[in-house]
Amino acid sequence: RAAHLATLASLADRSDAAARATDILRCYSERYLQYPNRDNVLGPSHLFFSTYLESIWLTNFLAAATLLREQGELDQELAEAIGTVADEAANLIGEFDEGLSNRQTWHNAALAAVAVWFEDEELATRAVESSTGIIAHLLRGFGEDGMWFEGENYHLFALRGELLAMGWARQAGVDLLADPQLAERLMAALRAPALTALPDHTFPARKDSRFGVSLAQPMYLELWEVGLGRLSGEPPELAAWLKELYAAPAPAAERFDSYLHEAGEEPPARPRSRADLSWWALLDMAPALPQDLPAWSPGSILLESQGLPILRSERRYASLECGEYGGGHGHPDRLHLTLHAGGRHWLADPGTGSYVSRDLLWYRSTLAHNAPRLDGVSQPVGDATCDAFDTQGEWAWAQGSFGQLSRTLVAGPHYLLDLVDSSAPEEHLLELPWHLDGRVEILTPGSWVSGLLEDQFVSAGERFVPAVEGEVVLEVLGESGAPGLSIRFLFQGELLRAEAPGRPGSSERATFYLARARGRNLRLIAVLEPSGAPVARALRLAGEVIEVDGPDGAERHFPTADGWDVTLPAATVRLRGRRHATAPVRPLIDLNRPIPVEGLALHAAEPPSLDGSLDGFDAGQPLQLDHEDQYRRSEEPYPGPEEFSAVVAVNWDVDALYLGIDVVKQDVISRGDDAPDLELDNEPDDIHADGVQIYLRLTPEGPVYGFLVALAAESGAIRVHPTAETRAASEMIQGAWQRSDAGYRLTLAVVLPDWQPRSGDTIDFDILVNRAEPDRLRRAGQLVWSGGGGWVYLRGDRQDPARLGLLELG
Repeated sequence: RAAHLATLASLADRSDAAARATDILRCYSERYLQYPNRDNVLGPSHLFFSTYLESIWLTNFLAAATLLREQGELDQELAEAIGTVADEAANLIGEFDEGLSNRQTWHNAALAAVAVWFEDEELATRAVESSTGIIAHLLRGFGEDGMWFEGENYHLFALRGELLAMGWARQAGVDLLADPQLAERLMAALRAPALTALPDHTFPARKDSRFGVSLAQPMYLELWEVGLGRLSGEPPELAAWLKELYAAPAPAAERFDSYLHEAGEEPPARPRSRADLSWWALLDMAPALPQDLPAWSPGSILLESQGLPILRSERRYASLECGEYGGGHGHPDRLHLTLHAGGRHWLADPGTGSYVSRDLLWYRSTLAHNAPRLDGVSQPVGDATCDAFDTQGEWAWAQGSFGQLSRTLVAGPHYLLDLVDSSAPEEHLLELPWHLDGRVEILTPGSWVSGLLEDQFVSAGERFVPAVEGEVVLEVLGESGAPGLSIRFLFQGELLRAEAPGRPGSSERATFYLARARGRNLRLIAVLEPSGAPVARALRLAGEVIEVDGPDGAERHFPTADGWDVTLPAATVRLRGRRHATAPVRPLIDLNRPIPVEGLALHAAEPPSLDGSLDGFDAGQPLQLDHEDQYRRSEEPYPGPEEFSAVVAVNWDVDALYLGIDVVKQDVISRGDDAPDLELDNEPDDIHADGVQIYLRLTPEGPVYGFLVALAAESGAIRVHPTAETRAASEMIQGAWQRSDAGYRLTLAVVLPDWQPRSGDTIDFDILVNRAEPDRLRRAGQLVWSGGGGWVYLRGDRQDPARLGLLELG
């Protein structure tokens, strides 16, 4: 509001607006240092719970101050007070460098704003040119296709921060867009979300995205307005995209923590216009948009760096989720299928619901997506590749692979052919969920019987028993009750249905379907036809040939060495575009590659006591956790080994791995079983009690087992949780804890299902010790055996498997 008022004062010579803006800045300057920098969610901060929010606030605070200073509306005393605030905020923000993160774009904007305020050339150079500065984010955060690596939601957030940062850099005398390479990358970043937008002008909720958010929100409209203003109207197709958004019905107003111009007010009844945008857009956008623009029509495309193929026709949008996992905001949804057709989002990526709701774990599972999984568990963390993409007239195809799984989409004028293959030579359980929007009717004769589908969020499982062999046909009804989507399934297996949480924002549970097959070299085939009058009449498989009966006869699909052929009654369509993956270029010497720490587990002649006493443990080769470079801090640095440290004795036998953990800590904080939910962002409550996190991997190619063990009560009981994205189960750990003179002792036995130890074996291992304090809601830090230091914020219970140490069984 201060920035808005200062803009009004500057452009309209409004002294009352200048006076009110000055009052706001004075109040902040008087109070800022009184707020504690303590117990934050994500980085040091005085005013908010996270550094990135402090950065967002600071760019507005200094925009207002700069505008008022240029008008002569700031007295010397207030200017100095503002400088004090800017100096303190810059120290906090500069200390918390988040690398190539969407939040770091805002940190760079704030530091560039401080550099302008103080005319600090050194700080401006750091904000622009450092390895995590404005240029690095533009060239490395936004890929060659322009899309931010964490998906559209974070792309839009990062793009706003980047545009603001570039604007402050320009005020500091650095015009980044004078460099053609940087200008081209900004053009690509502006173009990317327009290319992936769904037909209803929402962005696909890929990765940790909000679901169903319209790109016609003023917050997003002004990104393209400011970008076109900075780039002198280039590229012109973005103006056509803006024209389409302005013509769309006004979406319901949203609340965004980086955009308070509307603060969730009701939108006007008319479509949005330039008059709805903020003070920032007013200062940066072009005087007028070009006229006589062509219609926006991107067609079928492949976003290279995202590995995201989108197959479009006049009424249909289908995409296949390949590419990188997406960092901390990624989901185990490789090879997910999105389908939007005829004005309806039939198959959606659910994105992420509330970060403080328990169903967050559901939306971050493979089962919540239209993506394949093996053996009843979510996909492991990893990247998929787009192996093929081509368009030929009305036909297009794409193919992606993820480990032993592949998925092929062939889009024709009437239907979409979908194939999921498992190439594993050994037997597996292959499952493919279908989260369909609408009431489903089964046209194939048969009945439903009780069927088991194990998942903590799933209920009412049933299995379909067809009365005849062959394909199973489903019909999904539209809003009017008329047929809207026809699906034909063909596979050797069974079809199930069950209930689970609906799409984010819905309080009702929804029915989803699941194709399941067990065996070697499996294939699931489906034909999807979004039409009120389906053209496809039958689906058959003859060897490698898939036949779809259409109105003019059979259409035969089959793979070739260099693509995919479709033989129609009157012609043959030859789809090519196979892509050859290249190995990433790695330096001869990688200075950033972690060197694994090593330790020794001693053989136990007898199992030790597991009562918290350390009786029976051989502590001859202990693991030490007592160095500053092993500590991940929050606001306060490592207090030293006398205040917080741990010694771990590791023993083993043919039954289990045994851990005897002796922790030095003055105040021991446990959480009772009846403790109220903390409802903290992205994190399980028990990481905010004293306890440990344990990670094991028996072979380099094997699954990771991760456990969070919290001190549950004064009685010495423990509470065990499997950690995110691992194969662990809580029953795999037994143990107890008790207080000691210096802190507490915790003894555990870890029993893994495939544990077959031999002396001389090495396993990947790590242990983290969490530190809770009585005057804090959140943990103050953690010691990590494998090292790494840094910050504890927002790590939750995750640990990068690449950082695990090596434990030899002696």
